[in-house]
Amino acid sequence: MTQGRSIRLFLVDGTPNGLLTAEIMNWTGHVLTGPRSKLSELVQRPECGRTGIYFLVGTDPEGNPRPLVYIGESDDVATRLKQHNRPEEKGGKDFWEKVCLITSKDQNLTKAHVKYLESLLIQNAGQVGRCKLINGTAHEYIGLPESDRADMAFFMEQVRIVLPVLGFGFLRDTHRLSLPEQEDAGASLSEVPRFRMDIKRDNITAYAQEVDGEFVVLEGSQARFEWTDHKHNYRALFKQLCDEGVLVDNGDGHRRFATDYAFGSPSPAAAMVAGRAANGRKDWKVEGTGQTYAAWQDQRVSAAAPAADLSPD
Repeated sequence: MTQGRSIRLFLVDGTPNGLLTAEIMNWTGHVLTGPRSKLSELVQRPECGRTGIYFLVGTDPEGNPRPLVYIGESDDVATRLKQHNRPEEKGGKDFWEKVCLITSKDQNLTKAHVKYLESLLIQNAGQVGRCKLINGTAHEYIGLPESDRADMAFFMEQVRIVLPVLGFGFLRDTHRLSLPEQEDAGASLSEVPRFRMDIKRDNITAYAQEVDGEFVVLEGSQARFEWTDHKHNYRALFKQLCDEGVLVDNGDGHRRFATDYAFGSPSPAAAMVAGRAANGRKDWKVEGTGQTYAAWQDQRVSAAAPAADLSPD
């Protein structure tokens, strides 16, 4: 089992939508984040005068559910953020709504360190595929000594841990799932089952598993070739997955998942398979038993909370 972590959060101005700092115990990194509307206060913070990496995050005006992200580095982040805040015709960036800055409490990050981190983070964000990168191609920085590269690898792992806690999930990796990997990790099938969804009249079968709070449809799962429910909002997501090569033509009148793909819950996962709105809590069933996802989840919750604890006072 993964060991727990302690993250210290501080609301700088005492409001949930203002400036926020975050630190992990025994990590030299320091995180500062806030909305663009608070940029005038943010750039006055001492962290902004240090060497660091930063993320500009916004929504896609074309309706893509994945956020737009720009990853940058600077010796003086405040100056760089002021440049990004200019109108687009003057070299600024209009898309971003939030900023996240990561520096070091001991100020040991150098220009070479943050260039290396920037390169790693751009590559990682592109590989994970949870955002639309504004950067383009990542540059290769290989001039760091081996010991520094090891330190930056650890630093980056802490960044990937703390960002989702702050609402930035674009670096969260999707685990490649298979039954042998689960058994190696010590998890039994009764704890982490594989779910199956069948659309018998169309001869469609899909598989999924739940991991780290997400519902992951497995590579090779089948799906309907076209979206049929033109009024539902999931139609845009179906088109996006087709355009990005997640759902590909299987050559038999169906589509298939070309890679594992994580959804926030079972229902959007079921909708992508069915090509229409679907209730994933009923449509996904435990492989081998036929138990619905809803019944399986209720069984787990009931087993974890004894009847005596659930009875009214």
